[in-house]
Amino acid sequence: MSDQETNWITLVDEEGQEHRFNLLNIVEVEDAKYAVMVPETQENEEEEEAVIFKIETDEKGEEVLVDIEDDDEFAKVCEALEEMIDEEDETDED
Repeated sequence: MSDQETNWITLVDEEGQEHRFNLLNIVEVEDAKYAVMVPETQENEEEEEAVIFKIETDEKGEEVLVDIEDDDEFAKVCEALEEMIDEEDETDED
């Protein structure tokens, strides 16, 4: 991943610990946006495991990342990501 541009985001958990993520992509599914990110600790591993957060707007009008708690919603986002990856693979083959 060293040859790709990185978009680092630092998130703070409930215990106040900071965690850095590399933002890979933002996906839109049914008028909602989702951030696809890889934790910094996985940056050098061959099999990166991405995490997905829903992007919502808080009462101050700022974008915030929240967990996806609905299994159906999560499945739809995963399906959209797989379609994007398949399209990219087809484009790379041409």
